[in-house]
Amino acid sequence: MRAGYKNQEEKVAYMLSEPISRLVCRMAIPTIISMLVTAFYNMADTFFVGKINTQATAAVGVVFSVMALIQACGFFFGHGSGNFISRKLGAGEFEEANRMAATGFFSAFLTGVALGGVGLLFLEPLAKLLGSTPTILPYTKSYMRIILMGCPFTMASFVVNNQLRFQGSASYAMVGIITGAVINIVLDPLFIFGCNLGVAGAALATVISQMVSFSILFLMSLRGGNIRIRLRNFTPTGYYYVQMFRGGFPSLCRQGLGSISHIFLNNAAGVYGEMYGLSVGGTGEIYGDAAIAAMSIVNRISMFANSALIGFGQGFQPVCGMNYGGKKYARVRQAFAFCVKYAAVFLVAISLAGFIAAEPLVTFFRREDAKVIHFGTLALRLQCVVFPLNAWIVMCNMMLQSIGKTAKASIVAAARQGLFFIPFIFILPRIFGLLGVQMCQTWSDACSFALSVPMGLGVLREMKAKEKNDQ
Repeated sequence: MRAGYKNQEEKVAYMLSEPISRLVCRMAIPTIISMLVTAFYNMADTFFVGKINTQATAAVGVVFSVMALIQACGFFFGHGSGNFISRKLGAGEFEEANRMAATGFFSAFLTGVALGGVGLLFLEPLAKLLGSTPTILPYTKSYMRIILMGCPFTMASFVVNNQLRFQGSASYAMVGIITGAVINIVLDPLFIFGCNLGVAGAALATVISQMVSFSILFLMSLRGGNIRIRLRNFTPTGYYYVQMFRGGFPSLCRQGLGSISHIFLNNAAGVYGEMYGLSVGGTGEIYGDAAIAAMSIVNRISMFANSALIGFGQGFQPVCGMNYGGKKYARVRQAFAFCVKYAAVFLVAISLAGFIAAEPLVTFFRREDAKVIHFGTLALRLQCVVFPLNAWIVMCNMMLQSIGKTAKASIVAAARQGLFFIPFIFILPRIFGLLGVQMCQTWSDACSFALSVPMGLGVLREMKAKEKNDQ
């Protein structure tokens, strides 16, 4: 990624003129690395916690719903402000971009303070609502308490990270993300085993790493022709919040419904695990805990595989937003086609590898529990069957969001983890038992693809028509 811009005008000129394939790749490489490293340290949490016991592993999966909600709010402010910033930079309206940057940042931090405070106040009821069984509950409370304390810095770091990306400074964002991830991986075994903090040590490592990441990202925003976040530019007016809502609501749908779907998934896995048991092992064992732990592991593996795709799409977003703002519609369509093509090829290869190696992958995280391995292996293979469809789903969602098509972007964003997943998690287990829990995401992905294809094609035709009119 090119660095050392003298000002915002020079950066925008580069984004509107550089050849598309080269530009997308330069934007995407830092974001792919950032996403992979982030997913890796999430998997490191699961790996180290898995050395404690099955209940601790399940607790991390339960608290993932809260972490997804925090991320959803962070992405709402980060994507909402970032999308607006990229379009305004493309149109040359720099003052508007500066005001939005400050408004998004300070709004996120204050929201994080409020969200963390409420969560701590209702810690135990929240843990039970998220799907904790009595045996998992102590581990869930210990882990979640510390995660909530770091909520303001976590949310603010998501905002700065995304604003840097949408300004075309993905390499600067990468430095902050990777540094935090490395610190987390180092601190995990130190706190969990060296200091005998158990599952609380994993949470403490996560919060410290996120605070370090936040500090570095904020410093990076002061370099390279990026927008400086200043309190005097904080403009909490209706106009900026409406624009932020338009750009960030799809992310809130995607991440927020992801949090809700995980709650339902944990509850379904626990209920049907107890009801039907797993077809291995003896009797009288805690099948519900094993099912929750297995789905936690599968979700982390899937998230790692999906992180490269998300990173690629995040490299596409600033290209899409700035060029759409500059009315260069042909470049937007070209960038979209480039991303879908190469993402599909990558996902086919990943899916084949994941299908073949499903059992060793699940075993790596929890080799001591045959029930977890048995349940997780089939769930992972079922997800691999439809995983390549995400090439279109994710890129279509990011394009719609970046160009301000809020309604369509929100529908596509909500489909995979909400519109389809939530009804399926209630219906399929009642018909198929535990198998219904395992194949819920598979059915949801297939339906989301069918929904997103006509929406994406319609917007591409619309841009082609605008291009002809401009000519």
